[in-house]
Amino acid sequence: MADDRSAGSADGVRLVDLLAGLSLVSDLGMSQPPEESLRSALVATGLARGLDLGEDEVADVFYTALLQHVGCTAFAHETAALLGGDDRAVNAAGAKTNFADPTDVLRTFLPELTGGADVFRRLRLVTAAMVRGAKMDQGLPRANCEVAATMAERLGLGAGVQSSLLQLFEWWNAKGAPRGLGGDAVALPTRITHVASVAVLFCGLGGVEAALEALRRRSGGCLDPGLVDAFARAGPDLLAEAAEADAAAAVLAAEPVPVRVVPHRRLAEVARAFGEMVDLKCPHLHGHSTAVAELGHAAGERLRLAEAANGSLRLAGFLHDVGRAGVATGVWGRPGTLSAGERGQGHLHAYHSERILGRSKTLAPVAALAGMHHERCDGSGYHRGTRAGAALPMAARVLAAADVYAALTHERPHRAALPAHAAAEQLADQARDGRLDPEAVGAVLAAAGQRPGRMRRDWPAGLTDRQVQVLRLLASGCSNREIARRLVTSPRTAEHHVADIYTKIGVSSRAAAAMFAMRHDLVG
Repeated sequence: MADDRSAGSADGVRLVDLLAGLSLVSDLGMSQPPEESLRSALVATGLARGLDLGEDEVADVFYTALLQHVGCTAFAHETAALLGGDDRAVNAAGAKTNFADPTDVLRTFLPELTGGADVFRRLRLVTAAMVRGAKMDQGLPRANCEVAATMAERLGLGAGVQSSLLQLFEWWNAKGAPRGLGGDAVALPTRITHVASVAVLFCGLGGVEAALEALRRRSGGCLDPGLVDAFARAGPDLLAEAAEADAAAAVLAAEPVPVRVVPHRRLAEVARAFGEMVDLKCPHLHGHSTAVAELGHAAGERLRLAEAANGSLRLAGFLHDVGRAGVATGVWGRPGTLSAGERGQGHLHAYHSERILGRSKTLAPVAALAGMHHERCDGSGYHRGTRAGAALPMAARVLAAADVYAALTHERPHRAALPAHAAAEQLADQARDGRLDPEAVGAVLAAAGQRPGRMRRDWPAGLTDRQVQVLRLLASGCSNREIARRLVTSPRTAEHHVADIYTKIGVSSRAAAAMFAMRHDLVG
């Protein structure tokens, strides 16, 4: 593979250019400053090279650090249910906490989680954290790691990166999760990533001395003491370089050789993986990004749009909602009416999507299109309130209509899914009212009407028809008891089905099962 240090070539685009932009999804999901993941990757790679590791192992460190938080949406639904709706606040508090020291849970995690809350909400959060913490400890590491490893596999990264991501919650003292690995049994790229990410986080909070102190407190607990000592010698310079650098450009320059190139024909697969990863935020969103991408592309082809011919409409569809990662999951999962503040938070997701995509040279051409998916022809949409005309191109109008149709025909927390004919009537009403473009609506409805249901006999991974039914319910967030009730069977039978499904598809968490279902078009 040629060492092409530009963002792309005739053969394809550099994977790291895509990840440099899309890493902002993880930063938003973790409620961390922009480019936190990039700076962690720079520091981890510098530390790895200072240890004289081979270039192959440096590459595993580089991608492990860059993707360490790519599973941040995996447990968002459960986190919101267990601890009150704001998964991002939980992620931010958890990142600052030394869980290997039980006193730090009281000293750091709970105060960070409840900061700014009134006394009654603070009491509720503390009680929930104490009572339900065990479920978090068991479920979150497994789900995050499995989704991160799945993403690495979908991005074409090798076994070294995948296994390192599967161990992100393992600790040096063997008291981590999910396998309780310890010492050198924890992959070296994982251990280096742990040290680098703690250092970058605390350097941003309080400078180099704060970073070194945080590492010392964690040495021998969750962190490898040998690597902490090595960082004490080289780390200050690495942190200074990362802080001063243009992070995106520096990551492109730091990528180990040979650089990884995504062929143009696989660009949509990478976009789909990230769209589905963000759809994990709420079970009601599973498959939404893929549905919008395929429906919008089909409608664009009917209208002979250039954006359909060159693939940008499909890309924008897969990625239009990645900004949802920056909004608390409780907003997306609210069964009742949203407050004005929650609506405002939700409206920001279109802005976040545009901003994320604009950070990648490869994806920047579709950033504005993706950011327009909630604009309306009468100016009543968001995030800019753009009216029809040259400022709202036909591709954006098609994407908006496809988004509305896909949302209406899928269940949401506050309503059941609408039948296709009822959704079509609502789109036609919005076209008559001047909100949606009539031509775009017509193309979307025509495309939807030409997508007959498929008869499936051979399911992936050897799943049976019944197991596909169970997988759909499992992915939607149903417990074993709820699956049993819906399928009119016993909880034990449902439990056996779930266990067998996990074995067949090679996962052990609901989030990873949901990723499998979306990837193989089994949701719905």
